[in-house]
Amino acid sequence: MSTLPPCPKCNSGFTYEDGSVYVCPECAHEWSEQAGVPAETATKVYRDSAGNVLQDGDTVTVIKDLKLKGSGGVIKMGTKVRNIRLVDSDHDIDCKIEGFGAMSLKSEFVRKA
Repeated sequence: MSTLPPCPKCNSGFTYEDGSVYVCPECAHEWSEQAGVPAETATKVYRDSAGNVLQDGDTVTVIKDLKLKGSGGVIKMGTKVRNIRLVDSDHDIDCKIEGFGAMSLKSEFVRKA
């Protein structure tokens, strides 16, 4: 049985592993397994529905019809979205779609073109 490292913030020995990060239940500090690098500073990898890595400036295609909240519009399947910007929030992609304006999309509904 392996021993888990103590919390680097409060030195508590009650840490536990949650996926690829360690968590301290006493101070709620999270850090990754990589040499004490905080989980907040670890680089997040964004992937499309097929598992391809997305980057800022990529062109993606919408893979299903998306209903827009607050209006009666629909973004049709096959719509190309150019020059995406990746953000760290619930919706991973900020973009402008011609005819609709500024949008936020989830990466699970797009495919890299």
